[in-house]
Amino acid sequence: MKLSKEYNGLQEDVRKAKKPQIEVWENKYPDKKYTITIEIFEFTCLCPNTGLPDFATIIIKYIPDKYCVELKSFKYYLFSYRNEGIFHEHFVNRVLDDFIAACRPRSASITGEFNPRGGIKTTVSREYKMGSGLDI
Repeated sequence: MKLSKEYNGLQEDVRKAKKPQIEVWENKYPDKKYTITIEIFEFTCLCPNTGLPDFATIIIKYIPDKYCVELKSFKYYLFSYRNEGIFHEHFVNRVLDDFIAACRPRSASITGEFNPRGGIKTTVSREYKMGSGLDI
């Protein structure tokens, strides 16, 4: 396998980057199994290699347990990526990690549908289920 030299060293600290806190509120129906869908239609970040903007639709679906995500804080969390260079794959994984840490849902999934660039559209998805020990 040959790694592209122009990507060497990029994203080394993607898991450690400081981000705004995602706030939560107490779910008054933790005994019920219901799904919350959050769709972000105008997400932007930057390509870490070129610095050019990337545009995407982000879809998060989750079944809450004790807490639900407070949307204003989540919006500010997502805004923090606006001027940050991040690979699509890293973005999806980092956001779901932070989302899970904030609200500890029963299950959650994220899909990032990134607009075509150079004729190539990228869609990255990941799922999580509480207690499974692994992501799906």
